[in-house]
Amino acid sequence: MTDFVSVGIMSAEEITIFLHGSWLSNEGIILTNKELRISRPCEFNPLNPDSIFTLRGVTIGKTYHWQREEDQTFSGKLRIISEGEMLTTVNTLPIEDYLISVISSEMSASAPLEFLKASAVISRSWVIKTIIEQTNHNSKLTEKISTPDNSRKEAFISWQDHKDHVLYDVCADDHCQRYQGITRATNPNVQRAVKETQGEILTYQGKVCDCRFSKCCGGKTEEFASCWQDKSVPYLQNIEDIDPKDGTILCDTHDKEILSQLFNNYDQETTDFFRWEVSYTQAELRNLLSRKLKRDFGEDIELRPIKRGASGRIYELEIVGNGGKERLIIGKELTIRDALSESHLYSSAFEVEYSGQKDANAPECNKIILHGKGWGHGVGLCQVGAAVMGSKGYNYREILAHYYPNTIILNCKDLKK
Repeated sequence: MTDFVSVGIMSAEEITIFLHGSWLSNEGIILTNKELRISRPCEFNPLNPDSIFTLRGVTIGKTYHWQREEDQTFSGKLRIISEGEMLTTVNTLPIEDYLISVISSEMSASAPLEFLKASAVISRSWVIKTIIEQTNHNSKLTEKISTPDNSRKEAFISWQDHKDHVLYDVCADDHCQRYQGITRATNPNVQRAVKETQGEILTYQGKVCDCRFSKCCGGKTEEFASCWQDKSVPYLQNIEDIDPKDGTILCDTHDKEILSQLFNNYDQETTDFFRWEVSYTQAELRNLLSRKLKRDFGEDIELRPIKRGASGRIYELEIVGNGGKERLIIGKELTIRDALSESHLYSSAFEVEYSGQKDANAPECNKIILHGKGWGHGVGLCQVGAAVMGSKGYNYREILAHYYPNTIILNCKDLKK
């Protein structure tokens, strides 16, 4: 089992970096405090512990509503590789250093300590599980089904998983785990959380757990199969996100102090995630679906949930238009969220309401309203709920036991024996 992780950070035709301190290139050249514009594959190794590098214009939150560009600074080795016609920056560093950045990037470093410790364990487990599976299988899990059989309507069912990466272990954005280098890794609480849980991983029947997590489950967590492969994962099942002591819904909080401690500045821009509402006119929805799905559904569009998971998240949705002449089933949940929003819907856990009048002469309705709940896929740990547990005095082991039932915390050194 490796102690290092390689992270794909950004892709572009040309990469601009600033090397702080002294570095050795793959060509044997020593570079000190130098900015470079790079248009071909190369490699740089730090010569001193305080040698770091800054990447210009890193996109974070790609395709999501908080998307933006930042300059970000990193420690560890830097490789620039070719992926098709683009260059990709790959940062290799110790897993424990990676975790400090992930926790600071995924949430505010000022969150409750026990919540940060729970986050350290699940992030460590997730990345180690990913590396193990990539090493053993090196295979993608993305699946697309089009017109699956003659008895079924046309369908497009797809998902994307972290094993889509081949030339590095994980990426740096929400597709895997947010990793923004040492840009935000400044709070001693995070370093303490990683140190006090050093090497600890979550296991089920002796194997490392694939610890998924999302921002807010909306009151119930979702099952693994509703979002990814059609398989049951015993520790990623539907649970009620309820405080066992007082019966309250954990993630239904408006406590500004907890939320400000939990979310980074750009996440705090999102305030209505537990219950939310989005509406479209027929014209707006037609235009959106035309751009997202490359298909014209006409004037009379209906959204018909076909299959829902245990939390209420839709993982198969039928879109019907032109008086029933145009039909398409889409899934799973991320595909649905992408199709029905300029960025992504907060989640696929929504009910559909048609406002206005329908009659034979005017079949279209005025608006289609989506009444939704939760933020993210809802599988595994609910970050808002877990932060509330931490603020109420639950320790990190109790938090993990709540969201990942029947799991055991071990040290990864024990798995190496």
